[in-house]
Amino acid sequence: MIPIDTLSLFFIAALALALAPGPDNIFVLSQSALYGRRAGLLVTLGLCNGIMVHTAAVAFGVAAIFAASELAFNMVKFIGAGYLLYLAWCAFRTKPTPVERGAPVLSDGVLYRRGVVMNITNPKVAIFFLAFLPQFADPALGSLSAQVILLGALFIVATFLVFSGIAWFAGLLGEFLRKSERAQSLINQMTGIIFIGLAGRLLMATR
Repeated sequence: MIPIDTLSLFFIAALALALAPGPDNIFVLSQSALYGRRAGLLVTLGLCNGIMVHTAAVAFGVAAIFAASELAFNMVKFIGAGYLLYLAWCAFRTKPTPVERGAPVLSDGVLYRRGVVMNITNPKVAIFFLAFLPQFADPALGSLSAQVILLGALFIVATFLVFSGIAWFAGLLGEFLRKSERAQSLINQMTGIIFIGLAGRLLMATR
């Protein structure tokens, strides 16, 4: 069993990492502002499920492939960048919703899948987990895979707490902005630009 002081240190580090500006929390912020707090929470759940995938990949050695293979890394990178550019295109095409009709709506499944795809198609996350999680594991304490899974679960808790807070406050701000069709257009344009920026950042990523 990992000592409680090590787990506490890891949890604090995970909270700090979740708070640091990055693609995932910016994605939660933009989706919450566009579609509301519920949307942000659904995206957050999707992102957390993506973290589960990365945790399992580290626990069972799959993430090492992305660290060792430039082809595998680039394939996932291009898929992720392509998805972000698709979301940018959708944002630019979205028309303002007349105020009397209320906020635009996306299905729960679409929002959740956006979070999952956003997270698992970023190979930098896999490599980060491969470098970060094992630092807090100790072979003398038993199964490394079990320890990594425990650390991944703690990381998910930290991520959910921080991202839920972002979704809540961004959604609250979005409620006011969505009362203006001009503000809606501005949000859509800014969201599209953010997605293009995130795609560019991902395309520039190296192992």
